[in-house]
Amino acid sequence: MAGTVLYERDGHIATITYNRPEAMNAIDAELRMDLDAAWVRFRDDEEAWVAIVTGAGRAFSAGADLRGSAPPRGATHWETPSLTSLENGIEIWKPIIAAVNGYCLGFACTLVAACDFVIASERAEFGFPEVRIGVPTIQGAVRMPQKVGWQNAMELLLIGERVGAARAKEMGLCSKVVPHEQLMPEARALAERLCKSAPLAVRATKEVAWRGQQMPWVEAIRFGETMRRVAGATEDAREGMAAAREKRDPAWQSR
Repeated sequence: MAGTVLYERDGHIATITYNRPEAMNAIDAELRMDLDAAWVRFRDDEEAWVAIVTGAGRAFSAGADLRGSAPPRGATHWETPSLTSLENGIEIWKPIIAAVNGYCLGFACTLVAACDFVIASERAEFGFPEVRIGVPTIQGAVRMPQKVGWQNAMELLLIGERVGAARAKEMGLCSKVVPHEQLMPEARALAERLCKSAPLAVRATKEVAWRGQQMPWVEAIRFGETMRRVAGATEDAREGMAAAREKRDPAWQSR
């Protein structure tokens, strides 16, 4: 995949890169469609176990391109409700790491809130500027309170000012702030650690963690036990038990 979004896989780690550096990776219609396609590609690629998402150039993404073409109408949720992107809820149970290298604004900040791990360069800045131009933030408003707590979410959503990497870490929006040149090595190291876990067990656990927050306790536990049985019947589960008995590293096959 080339153009406004790059998709590259090295081993079991996929890297998805916003690639409009001349426009601070602002999201126009073409980038929107390319980004959605990249997430579907990652979801469906059985050899891709972990994703890192980042931006080319000085920005992660400056958010919506106010001067560019509008996003496709099918992604508006107005005429046709849809789950077409990671931001608006496409279900991907593989782990996703955001490596935030610069400005991360608007819809890009919503995407970061949908990631499982967020590592920020010391140069990163986060924010939702929509209210400063008279537009409400919708998907970001749904995601942020659960991600960073009510008051921190309201600071981001209602004031509309950018916050630096240190403040983002204090809020809980990112877990680590690193020197800029160490950002991708840190993200890659985390991805490699994640690849040491059984990929199907990881996906089952992430799905239980997400759906369990939306279920009553008993239903969540019953769903989790069902997922345990499904994952326990895989080849990877048998390999994990054999490796533990034989005191060796398991060779996961994602089967």
